[in-house]
Amino acid sequence: MTIFAEHTSPCVLKGQSFLCFVGDDYEDLELWYPKHRLIEAGATFVVAGQESGRKYVGKNGYPCASDIAIQGIDTSKFQGLICAGGWMPDKLRRDPEVLRITQEFAAAGKLVAAICHGGWIPISAKVYDGVKVTGSPGIKDDLINAGALFEDTSVVVDRHFVSSRKPDDLPDFCRGIIHVCAPKTC
Repeated sequence: MTIFAEHTSPCVLKGQSFLCFVGDDYEDLELWYPKHRLIEAGATFVVAGQESGRKYVGKNGYPCASDIAIQGIDTSKFQGLICAGGWMPDKLRRDPEVLRITQEFAAAGKLVAAICHGGWIPISAKVYDGVKVTGSPGIKDDLINAGALFEDTSVVVDRHFVSSRKPDDLPDFCRGIIHVCAPKTC
């Protein structure tokens, strides 16, 4: 089943920049798959951690060095935010800067994409009230308690919000991101 028209042009996201949070115990595939897929589509992908240039280790041991620090990020320079899962989101959602950044993306109508436990960040930023979402079954109650409308499916796109449940859903997750962010003339 095809959910979205496939954008095959390698420059469908040319000129767009995406921000992704990183921290120790991030879900390796949920950061790296979108990173490579969006770069393949012509986008710039910037990874932000508590410290710039620090190497963070994923749940499965894969390292990722942050490009910039979370503190003081100017969200106007980005078209979208990616919240990967793992245990990292539970730690990062306690950072007021992470919440500010997430709220600014949501308020501006820019992409807020979360997969698996990455949904904890938009939950804590209080941007999911009335939004159709999916996520890891482990945070289903958290999503519902935040006012989200939960659906158990591989991807949910509600306006500028994109969400998925798990690493197996990454192809649909990335197609959802591209669907939201690609120029409508593609």
